Amino acid sequence: MLHLKEGLSLKSQLRPIVAIVGDDIILPCHLEPAMDAVAMTLEWARPDLNLRFVHVRHYRQELVIYKHPSYMGRTSLFIDKLKHGDISLKLSKVKLSDEGKYRCFLPSLDRNSIVQLVVGAVSSPVIEITKNSSEVDLGCESKGWYPEPEVFWLDGEGNILSAGPTETVRGPDGLYTVSSRVTVEKTDTNRFTCRVQQQNINQTRETQIHVPDDVFPPSSAVYIIIVLAVVFICVFNFTPFVYKRQHKHSK
Repeated sequence: MLHLKEGLSLKSQLRPIVAIVGDDIILPCHLEPAMDAVAMTLEWARPDLNLRFVHVRHYRQELVIYKHPSYMGRTSLFIDKLKHGDISLKLSKVKLSDEGKYRCFLPSLDRNSIVQLVVGAVSSPVIEITKNSSEVDLGCESKGWYPEPEVFWLDGEGNILSAGPTETVRGPDGLYTVSSRVTVEKTDTNRFTCRVQQQNINQTRETQIHVPDDVFPPSSAVYIIIVLAVVFICVFNFTPFVYKRQHKHSK
């Protein structure tokens, strides 16, 4: 077997594998140069776990006796690709707890490779409008994120708006809920966007809202015009009345 080991390696995965909760993903591991691995003992493990084995194949069968309970029924190999040296692991229905480093190991060849799995969770934000006598506030909330995301407000032209501090709450499930509020003024489009993003997992979700014109309070100029119009109407209607009373008393 010694001469078979010479020149053999397991191809390294340099970049982390990014998965979203609920995804089915593949943790890559390949023999180079390719050789038949059908009859080999194969081990996939999480070194950080007490019961570290995720998937073990021995004598052409999976050994579940040593398998970590959280991975039961969620791992598999591509049996038809083993003859080509592809010993990649398929992991189904990814959980937050799956995040970590995975070790692909061939005991007979004493070769191993490490794959980093990064797990994220995302959700679309929800926007609500709050109107008062002097301004319009928009509130944005997005539940179920991991890792902790950032929140941005944008106007109709894509410019970032100045908003209050983002409020963040982490639930017992480890997921983050973020919320943010911004005061907006009437624009040409009245369109505003709440964008929630997490750069580590390269995920962005956003929601756009159109605020109707009649939701905005009248501007100061409009308000002055309305007041002057009311004053004018009152004066116009009151002047004949005064004139009639004065004319009556003069007789």
